[in-house]
Amino acid sequence: MALDAERKLGQTEEGWLTDSWYFVAASKDLKAGTQRRMMVLNQPVMIGRTEKGQAFALRDICPHRLVPLSAGRQVDTEGQPTVECPYHGWRFGTDGVCRHMPSLVEGDPYDPTRISVRTYPVHEAHGMVFIYVAEDPRRNPEPIVPPPDFGALPDKPKFVISEVFNAHMDDAVVGLMDPAHVPFVHNQWWWRPPSAGFKIKEKRFEPRTRGWAIAKHQPSGNSLAYKALFGGNVTTEILFQIPGYRWEIVENDQASLLTLTCLTPQEEKKTVITQITFWSNAPLLNVLLPIFKPAARMFLNQDGRMVDLQNEGMKYQKAMMWIDDIDVQAKWYQVLKRAWVKARSANAEFENPIEARTLRWRS
Repeated sequence: MALDAERKLGQTEEGWLTDSWYFVAASKDLKAGTQRRMMVLNQPVMIGRTEKGQAFALRDICPHRLVPLSAGRQVDTEGQPTVECPYHGWRFGTDGVCRHMPSLVEGDPYDPTRISVRTYPVHEAHGMVFIYVAEDPRRNPEPIVPPPDFGALPDKPKFVISEVFNAHMDDAVVGLMDPAHVPFVHNQWWWRPPSAGFKIKEKRFEPRTRGWAIAKHQPSGNSLAYKALFGGNVTTEILFQIPGYRWEIVENDQASLLTLTCLTPQEEKKTVITQITFWSNAPLLNVLLPIFKPAARMFLNQDGRMVDLQNEGMKYQKAMMWIDDIDVQAKWYQVLKRAWVKARSANAEFENPIEARTLRWRS
């Protein structure tokens, strides 16, 4: 996605937001002493964990002969963990600085520490690993925003699932937040049976940190699963925050369930959708875990199928039709992105342009 002729800050040419945090891995999938390669915003990133358990992230290209560092191994260099390039043995610390060049001979004036690779600030909490992607790849500034905060959570999730959507992140976001597709895409008998019919929905939306929320409310009458699992006095709250986090909190006085969806752009038409689910004081959910996890994957697969079908139309037409009120959230997402770019380009504080509003639709 091309920007204006004048380069703006806070967004790549493909339309992805920079100076932002992105989810990259579940903690359980990042074993001590290992590293792996992944694409983030169309750039190769090595995500690793030292033998002592520290998560780190580097640009996955050795500057010498451009071999992926993730193909190497972790070794100790003068008491510090380093990643050794498999081609010529150059070793880079978790701070990106080269610590060793085996080909140098005694008396050689060349200083390995003059060479470094890009590093990404890492935040790990509640079984999730995030990296901060700065606007300027040549600098390693302190993050201008704190890592994402989803409230009080258990130490680790109950389960994590992910799928790759063949879509630009913008299209993936719009599809996942669409409120009117449920009766057609997710019409399982135990969730939203066709017999439930169509009803008027009226929800109050409020601005939140770099995003918005559907204010706390009782779940819709057709959410049979929530009532069965939590009983009475249950409320739900749904939040969205740029660059791409959507989470729903279902709770009562005793129990809580949080489902977090993280979007990580890899390439222009490739976005990883990761759903991370937590709950506490809900023993029935523990019993139903073998059923709950496949059901969540079914939901994600159904959304992915719609993306594939949408791609068939996008081969011939790019413009989509947007109407109120079901498409207001999609419009807000674009408004937030523009506000972010405006603030970063002006080196100013981000001001949330979303205003409280009640939306109504039928589904």
